[in-house]
Amino acid sequence: MTRHAPRLALLATLAAALTFAAPAAWSQDTRSQTAVVFAAASLKNALDDAAAAFRERTGAEIALSYAGSSALARQIEQGAPADLFVSASVEWMDHLAAAGLIREESRVDLLGNRIALVAPAASEVEIAIAPGFDLAGALGPDGRLAMAETTAVPAGVYGRAALEHLGVWGSVADRLAQSENVRAALALVSRGEVPLGIVYTTDATADDDVRVVALFPEETHPPIVYPAALTRESESAVAADFLAFLRTPEARPLFGSQGFAVLVD
Repeated sequence: MTRHAPRLALLATLAAALTFAAPAAWSQDTRSQTAVVFAAASLKNALDDAAAAFRERTGAEIALSYAGSSALARQIEQGAPADLFVSASVEWMDHLAAAGLIREESRVDLLGNRIALVAPAASEVEIAIAPGFDLAGALGPDGRLAMAETTAVPAGVYGRAALEHLGVWGSVADRLAQSENVRAALALVSRGEVPLGIVYTTDATADDDVRVVALFPEETHPPIVYPAALTRESESAVAADFLAFLRTPEARPLFGSQGFAVLVD
């Protein structure tokens, strides 16, 4: 077995699970190649659409793996064969950059987002977000607040920062239902297992069983920026082409329709 065999086997498995797409002007050589993209869970709907458009144009295959940005960054540190990383956090991209695990010249701040307080669609709860607002009271006597893990997963980190800024973190810190990524937190709200959650606005857009109760003011938390970069070990021309495609006018509405702010021209 060659030293590339384990990577090729994983590529084949990922490609069978999720496939995606690219622009026709690029070389025919890409048609027989596959790129592995590690992406923040909150990007799933938009990147699914982008990858489909990419494959329709070129026939090249994109295998997408979604999880919390912290988990994906750690997998890349441990040698997982990712070609492209799209993070929901500048900090986790900086972490990989400091370790020399991305190609700095390829790095780009791709998207922006907001966080929101959400409830099940049938819920009638109404609450205004302001300093000292009664979030604990809105949860009721036994309800929990769904959030992505608040010390590592970007959506949870942003949410905690906002609650701390508003002075209400202490009232709910022991009433959290924490999840490994933001889509898992969204699912708890969508299924009615918790009365409220904090997720990205784009997640709420993606689920008809959830409604936005209120948006968190942007000044209450660090800017939400999604950087993208090729990994140091990648030799995939498809990955470079896909990253270029994500910056094109064709890709812009695929992100905009999901509620993302597009940061590249």
